[in-house]
Amino acid sequence: MLKTPTPRAGRISAASSQNTMSAKNTPSATNASAPHASEDEKLLHSMGYAQELLRRMSGFSNFAISFSIICILAGGITSLQLGTSAVGGAAAGIVWPIGVGFCFLVALCMAQIASAFPTAGGLYHWSSILGGKGWGWSTAWFNLGGLIFVTAAVDVGVYSLFVNFVGPMIGIDPAKLTVTHQIIGVSAILISQATLNHFGIRAVTLLTDFSGYLIFVVAIVLTIAMLIAAPTHDFSRLFTFSNMSGDSGGGVWPESTGGFTMFLLALMWPIYTITGYDASAHTSEETVDAARNVPKGILRSVYLSGLFGWVMVSAFVIALPSIADGAKQGGNIFPWLMEQVLPGTFGKILWIGIVVSNFLCGLACVTSTSRMIYAFARDGGLPASSALRKVSSKWKTPVAAIWTTAALALASTLYAPAYSTLTTACVIFLYISYVMPTAAGFFTFGKSWTKMGPFNIGATAFKALAVVSVLGVALLVWIGVQPPNDKALTVTLVTTGLLVATWWLGVRKSFRGPPVMSATATTSKSGFSTEPQFVGK
Repeated sequence: MLKTPTPRAGRISAASSQNTMSAKNTPSATNASAPHASEDEKLLHSMGYAQELLRRMSGFSNFAISFSIICILAGGITSLQLGTSAVGGAAAGIVWPIGVGFCFLVALCMAQIASAFPTAGGLYHWSSILGGKGWGWSTAWFNLGGLIFVTAAVDVGVYSLFVNFVGPMIGIDPAKLTVTHQIIGVSAILISQATLNHFGIRAVTLLTDFSGYLIFVVAIVLTIAMLIAAPTHDFSRLFTFSNMSGDSGGGVWPESTGGFTMFLLALMWPIYTITGYDASAHTSEETVDAARNVPKGILRSVYLSGLFGWVMVSAFVIALPSIADGAKQGGNIFPWLMEQVLPGTFGKILWIGIVVSNFLCGLACVTSTSRMIYAFARDGGLPASSALRKVSSKWKTPVAAIWTTAALALASTLYAPAYSTLTTACVIFLYISYVMPTAAGFFTFGKSWTKMGPFNIGATAFKALAVVSVLGVALLVWIGVQPPNDKALTVTLVTTGLLVATWWLGVRKSFRGPPVMSATATTSKSGFSTEPQFVGK
């Protein structure tokens, strides 16, 4: 007889895993087609979890949430100086596609695993199954830390963009605002985003779907406007490397004579921008036909962001009155560029579109982070897990996890010196968590991990890409801790040390991990595991 899943935990017993969950016991989406809903729930059930969240996201919606978090109108604009103040115009023409290409390789490995194990909090779950619960627990903390810091960084960016470029249109004088105003402003932004998330995935889906279209439209219009208003059309800039370190680059990077070093530092621009595509995995349990749509969402969000972003940032470089004058602006390069080429009403309309896109990026960040907290908490991985794993019976959302996300993101912005270091560390944390399940998969592919999902690049390709991804992230860590971001090394080392110590000093005995800790099983007609091995509590 089927046992009713415990709503608070979202886990099911091994005995009940051999049966098909009934509609009575699984509050699934009414909008999902019956065959897909049935297969999705069977697969989730086979991994030991009940269907608690509302499964109504389409393939486009799953893509849109990652595309919204990547948001080329966020990192592509606010981090422009990381590239131009390193190597000049070649940052857009050459460095950007190289950085995006690396991100796509990481995404391919992520998509392979996501197709086989489409669950909320995917990275943590994958690492646990493929590398053991300790590896999964560590992945969860790196991913969670990165997600919280990214959410904070995005919403501080929303506040800054609003008060500096939209605020003056309505009578706000940015010069009169203090840190207190920033705290109040960021709080209001986070509260509004958490409120929208609180009241169901429907509203969030509608807004992130809209965000996907908005980013496309604003990026295209901005690109065309830049090219039309450009004083010259010198395309050779896109392939010309210039050492812009030190004062020539507005002090963004310290003075350096190493051209290769500056090239590596410039990679931080596209790689920082192309983050957050794990959101497609985190919303797996709310996505219809997740094993197919989640890997598609991951990959499409990366290559479309990379491609549209490449055209857009190339237009920025071409539109600059002078590469040297632009680089000297440092972090103010994009506002300076807008003032030079699009100073009128049309430019103000574009600023409004950029600010709205960044707000919706933050909204999607709250969604992704809250699902990670929910997934980790239902396996007992967090303090106060019993509260954080609860799903609202009315809204089918993890309400406590949503508001905890908002609170933690706000807290990480309160101390300015620490905030600067944490935002740098967030990229390191995220990409470490991105490749941890891939590293485990390298050793288990074809051994303990034999059952793949519909998206399968094959053992040879996966293992080759796994090596490149892991080595690339190791290099990224080195790049990310170079001056002036050297404090990020301390944060990363201390975090790693604390995780190791905490695990061995007791957590390894108390943390139970996911209910299913085996990647071997028989498969259903969709190619999924339906008879997993369960570990006892």
